[in-house]
Amino acid sequence: MDPVTHTLVGASLAQTGLKDRTALGTATLLVGANLPDVDVLAYFWGNETAVWFRRGLTHGLLALVVLPLVLTGVVLLWDRAVRRPAAGEQRPVVPRQVLMLAALAVATHPLLDFLNVYGMRWLAPFSWRWFYGDTLFIVDPWVWGLLAAGIWLARRGTVWPKLGMTAAVVYTLGMWGSGQAARNYVSDELKKAGVTVQRAVAAPMAVTPFVRWVVVETAGGYSAGVFHWLPRPRVDLQPLPFDRGPEQPMAEAAVEATQARRFLAWARFPYFLVSREGEGYAVRIGDARYTLDPESSWASTTIHVDSSVP
Repeated sequence: MDPVTHTLVGASLAQTGLKDRTALGTATLLVGANLPDVDVLAYFWGNETAVWFRRGLTHGLLALVVLPLVLTGVVLLWDRAVRRPAAGEQRPVVPRQVLMLAALAVATHPLLDFLNVYGMRWLAPFSWRWFYGDTLFIVDPWVWGLLAAGIWLARRGTVWPKLGMTAAVVYTLGMWGSGQAARNYVSDELKKAGVTVQRAVAAPMAVTPFVRWVVVETAGGYSAGVFHWLPRPRVDLQPLPFDRGPEQPMAEAAVEATQARRFLAWARFPYFLVSREGEGYAVRIGDARYTLDPESSWASTTIHVDSSVP
């Protein structure tokens, strides 16, 4: 999920009364809810390196143990070196409570990230397998609204402090059920037509919870289309005119490049487009869960292959 969502979750936790357990409680919750995204620094080494590296070491089970300890250490150091010398006698920081808040806040981050189609590697660094929740779009304004409204009302003391988070959880469960039902609907429709589905995803789309982007893999290749719940369930799938694998010599050569291997380690529905470019070839690799236009999307990479490839 995006940083706004993670921050709102941290703030919502603070409003439930957790912030009162220790000084710097709110700060611990806000920083902890965003801390696993320290791996965003991988973008300095390029998009392919970032998608290959992110949501692994700083998001997996080992990180859920290490990051709270690191955050607790930083909070205690800040308290001793900056906060107390600057303001004198203040409400004390309780190390045990800081650790508890840090562990809770950090744990919310990979849980939220699991909910979208990008994926999460829970077992890193012991296994690099991807897990997908396919529930929420990475930026969901409905989640923003529910959490922000809950925080605002809780600060006014007019509602149950956990109302916003509870409403967001109910919405998320509804979106999960919607995604599962949409995928089953598409699979059943194709089965009726005599087509066996190997893999399918019904991905959430921005803003509207009643529409999903569907990608299906069958023996014949990929098909994609938009699923609508209203006014009645329906989906229009179209075959994609792309190679699923490196079936051409130029594509076979391209996947040997480090840039391509890193992208493919992340891609869920990879496809290949080969075109002549100058005296060589351009092999564009995209991921159908995000884009059908690899020339204009971050979810793609381009490998240039020398014309000497047969």
